[in-house]
Amino acid sequence: MKDLMIKEFSLARHPTIFIFPFLGAMLLIPDYPYFVAFIYTCLSVFFIFLLGRENKDILFTVSLPVRKRDTVKARCWMIVIIELFQVAFSIPFAILGNRIKPTAAGNSAGIEANVAFFGLVFLMFALFNSIFLPVFYKTAFRAGWALTWAGLAITVYILVVEAAIQIVPALKSALDTVDPYAQIRQLPILLAGMLIFAMSMFLSYRRAAARFEKVNL
Repeated sequence: MKDLMIKEFSLARHPTIFIFPFLGAMLLIPDYPYFVAFIYTCLSVFFIFLLGRENKDILFTVSLPVRKRDTVKARCWMIVIIELFQVAFSIPFAILGNRIKPTAAGNSAGIEANVAFFGLVFLMFALFNSIFLPVFYKTAFRAGWALTWAGLAITVYILVVEAAIQIVPALKSALDTVDPYAQIRQLPILLAGMLIFAMSMFLSYRRAAARFEKVNL
């Protein structure tokens, strides 16, 4: 697995993985839909698979003395590392952005960059991965089709989450705030998001690996 991970980051990487995760700095922007910063990382995942398809990376990898499911596992770990890095990188910018915000009116374009928001980001990543990976590995070729379904799912997810928070007063008062005491009460959402992200990634890997083993390359 170590050698496969080295191969992933040496040969299968796309340049966007060195750019898009750093867009977590966009949490400094006032009055901005902060989910957008993390959508870019979902796009970088797509570009990895697209580049691999064009370079016949899968054919090369399965020609190595490794199991097909291990190639899926290495790719899943690569995705997890990229997504976790962006979340970790963006946290200081969320804290700084909340402190230097020019007005006290809050984020007029969506949910605040708070503890609950990061829990919802983990849920967004979980949703994207759980759709994109199994759909792609069903054929190991149709990256665009996988992005279509996964992209549509997270778009609907973001719209529903943002609308619910803005429409339901109880959700807005509890989740759309950067008050320190309120953010402590948001910790269960963050923990739930992290747990679901981890469980979803494990299940997505198993489903994708099972499908990939049936693909005749």
